[in-house]
Amino acid sequence: MAISYSNFLTQVRSYAEVDSNVLSDTLLDQFISNIELDIAAKVDYDDVRKYATSSFNTGKRYLVMPADFLTIRSMQTIVGGVRTMMEKRDTSFISEYNGSNAQGVPKFYANWDEYNVVVAPTPDSAYQVQLNYTVTPPHFTSSNSTYLSSYAQNMLLHGVLTEAFSYLKGPLDIYNLYKKQYDDEIQGFALQQMGKRRRSEYDDGVPRMVIPSPSPNSKTV
Repeated sequence: MAISYSNFLTQVRSYAEVDSNVLSDTLLDQFISNIELDIAAKVDYDDVRKYATSSFNTGKRYLVMPADFLTIRSMQTIVGGVRTMMEKRDTSFISEYNGSNAQGVPKFYANWDEYNVVVAPTPDSAYQVQLNYTVTPPHFTSSNSTYLSSYAQNMLLHGVLTEAFSYLKGPLDIYNLYKKQYDDEIQGFALQQMGKRRRSEYDDGVPRMVIPSPSPNSKTV
């Protein structure tokens, strides 16, 4: 069951043994945002994987990214219903490959700046393009529950507590305790999201652990 935002803030203050005069709502909101960004930077979890379909502008070599864009996972053109994956390069390759600004179906792309990619060849038509990307992680607020607040409450809590105890300059052993719990939970979350949720038992088989056990033919002396 998802925890409410107000209860989450109360829980943090209870662990820190302070009230809202010390850890205000605004401050805790910033701590939550910091941890959400930290988790998204460390774990490619499903809730931040999105898809968007747009069109190139004829004669324009730049494509504007969505407002919630963080990183590109892949891009593909859709021409006549046929999808073709584009290849990622750097801007120097794009400049060399298409120094004459030739037009055609874009084959390559590169990050140009924070919100634009540059493609080559320059599109000669308004071809459809699908962007597969990661977004800025959804923010947990009083009006918005997130995947983390619903399914990874402990990780979010321990992460925010590390921020809180760092801010409060609390006892180092308590800070280290919450930091270790947070780091351990990050690893478990990564194993779930980037391991188990990316596997198929049919293709990859069932994960197995080696469990020491005596041979049935061994004799106990």
